[in-house]
Amino acid sequence: MTGFDLRLPATLDSVTALQDALEAWAEEADIPNAAAMRLALVAEELAANVAHHAAGATFFRLEAMPRAGGLDIAFTDDGPSYDPLARAAPDTAAPMEERDPGGLGIHLVKEMTVGARHSREGGVNRLTCTLPVAG
Repeated sequence: MTGFDLRLPATLDSVTALQDALEAWAEEADIPNAAAMRLALVAEELAANVAHHAAGATFFRLEAMPRAGGLDIAFTDDGPSYDPLARAAPDTAAPMEERDPGGLGIHLVKEMTVGARHSREGGVNRLTCTLPVAG
């Protein structure tokens, strides 16, 4: 089975293009629907964060490689050094009006994946993780 590899400009339009390309690839690669939807959510969160918040970023890139029981994912961007995994988990038990804004998307990424880690090398952020796939 072939992997997915797409590099796009760090724009909001590219987030949509990424989603469209991922949907087509997941169907062609016979990725189970539930896993494809989780992959789309993870990809959208990571790409949208770069497009919205990474001042000066020129690109983001998503790579996904199927393996037994999961998808290995690597997401890279050339924005400022930032480890989204270091952000404290939001208090999901607190009422909405008492919560700090943001952080819920990265919380979902951490909850839906395993082994997530961030590194910074050669001016590029790299977040890697595995998305478990059943069926």
